[in-house]
Amino acid sequence: METRQGRLAGRTALITGAGSGIGREAATLFAREGANVVVADLDATGGRETVDAVEAAGGRAHFVATDVSVAAAVEGAVRDAERIYGGLHVLFNNAGVFPPEDGLPVDTSEAVWDRVMAVNLKGVFLGCKFGIPALLRAGGGSIINTASFVAVMGAATAQIAYTASKGGVLALTREIAVAYARRGIRANALCPGPVNTPLLEALLADPDARARRMVHVPMGRLAEAAEIARAALFLASEDAAYVNGTTFLVDGGIHAAYVTPE
Repeated sequence: METRQGRLAGRTALITGAGSGIGREAATLFAREGANVVVADLDATGGRETVDAVEAAGGRAHFVATDVSVAAAVEGAVRDAERIYGGLHVLFNNAGVFPPEDGLPVDTSEAVWDRVMAVNLKGVFLGCKFGIPALLRAGGGSIINTASFVAVMGAATAQIAYTASKGGVLALTREIAVAYARRGIRANALCPGPVNTPLLEALLADPDARARRMVHVPMGRLAEAAEIARAALFLASEDAAYVNGTTFLVDGGIHAAYVTPE
């Protein structure tokens, strides 16, 4: 790891869902930029692999097994950040689920709806509930809540619980951004487009399903997890010192498209 002063030097970041995908990329990137990283994930194997990757590059990371839908687990992750590294400066509420059983309202079970809301929306609420006091104790900081481009547009390939949960993340983030702006906390909603992860690859394995979605992507490709992580780094850093309450779309222009190039 380079010894230069990075954009997050001397800071501690707590990242939920850091055992894979965007969360893992963000953990390694934040560490390269000087942050101590608390890797919070329900998957212990994935979480420890992320810690190993950070440490192999010379960074500092700590894994804590965390179900973000359980208050005591989230509170414990925040407590670990303060106990081990002396404070919390960046809170990246990134964990989420996207079950294949999530579809149209008439097809989605109440159990699936409840599970998606518990992780995707309640999990963000709990992260903020316990993370904000820690950020205040540290003198302020940045909250990044992962929403989605589907929170700002509709789709006939329905995923009603996921979409509704991400819309809730937008509203929650805006309110926190306004309420804590004068106390040194910024809050922004990161809204990725479709990302090249194993979960989405499985969904798009069907050529017809892939074609139906990719025709709407102006850039003609999925995002890479590292590209979304770099957007999160911007929001976490002082480069975004006056960025607050935004719906930060990183979707390759999908939200702007009517007709895409042939």
